[in-house]
Amino acid sequence: MTSRTTEITLERIALIRRLVVAWDPVGQGAPVIHPDAPYGSLDRDGDIANVTGDDEGAAEEHRAVGEALVAFLRHADLKPGRYSYHNPLTKLDLSHVSDVFRDEAAGTSPEQIVFEIAPPHIALIRRLAMGWDEARGVPAVDAEAPYGPGALAEAMTRALGGAPAGEVGGDLARLHRSMQPALQIFLRSADIAPGDYEV
Repeated sequence: MTSRTTEITLERIALIRRLVVAWDPVGQGAPVIHPDAPYGSLDRDGDIANVTGDDEGAAEEHRAVGEALVAFLRHADLKPGRYSYHNPLTKLDLSHVSDVFRDEAAGTSPEQIVFEIAPPHIALIRRLAMGWDEARGVPAVDAEAPYGPGALAEAMTRALGGAPAGEVGGDLARLHRSMQPALQIFLRSADIAPGDYEV
């Protein structure tokens, strides 16, 4: 069986850096690219053209970014540590997706996120069941089985090579919900060189 590869170009890296990660509340819950504003604004094609310089073929490039994203998660490198970012979800509609930082009572999310990326986050990012959501037209993690088949805790433990010290029960649930900011930081800050990568 031959492996499948996809090309990660400089333009696709730039577009991956702009992707807005929200939280899909269905099933087990999972990170999803915001369906209305995948690159931060409601003008998806314009956002793509601003990077590629090409007004034609935005839909095809958007789909190619989804394919490149799968390879990016498997092959890009990020050092554990403390990161911060401006929360793009504060200005976007959250009627169909959510933000794990949202205060539901107040209806607001913090504008600045400071978050500690630990080795378990990176291990789980490598195992995210990222695919293409045909209905919403964006890359999304399978909310029913975010890290592969089986119960959530079982799949997470498998992805982590055994539960790390202190990561049991509720801790795994908290770790899972923290994958929204972890993935947002990974997309913005992980390093990868342009080239052809296995997916």
